[in-house]
Amino acid sequence: LAHKTTYDESVRAPFLALSGEIEREFGALHVFRPNRDVRFAKDKSPYKTAAAAVTESEGGAAFYVQISSEGLFVGSGYYHLAPDQLERYRAAVADPKTGAKLATAVAGLRKQRYTVDARESLQRAPRGFQPDHPRVDLLRMKGMHVGKVFGAPRWLHTPRALERIVQTWRDAAPANRWLDKHVGPSTIAPPEPD
Repeated sequence: LAHKTTYDESVRAPFLALSGEIEREFGALHVFRPNRDVRFAKDKSPYKTAAAAVTESEGGAAFYVQISSEGLFVGSGYYHLAPDQLERYRAAVADPKTGAKLATAVAGLRKQRYTVDARESLQRAPRGFQPDHPRVDLLRMKGMHVGKVFGAPRWLHTPRALERIVQTWRDAAPANRWLDKHVGPSTIAPPEPD
């Protein structure tokens, strides 16, 4: 609380300004709160060491930006697939036609030096899929995001940062379009509050 003014002026305000710049194309950003939920964490430090914000497309793809002492990270995709989404994802990846299109998009993004990864992946092929499937690396993923770590280059505090953020999200479009078309939002109702 002693640094709330600094946080509001130097962290939250720039994220809100960024939101105003990207809102028309990507939607308004939701800035994550700075305090951590420490109820079940071994680390009881009350504040996050990174600041981040996210927005979501109508199709369900997330657009994420984070700044920390390590610099800027920008990413986009479906970070965690609900069970119904995961089922649709795996069926589309396994299909020779639709799966090949995703593999091509992923190869193109990696060629542009983006990481294409999942927050969580299986060690082996999922049940019902052959371990030697040509797209087994994609089948093992339980989500998919495209991203880039920019570090802390000189342009970080200039308008070029906005250009890099927006360009990363635009470059992720081939994977996001595929995910929007073949996976889409979850149809499972959220749990009822107690």
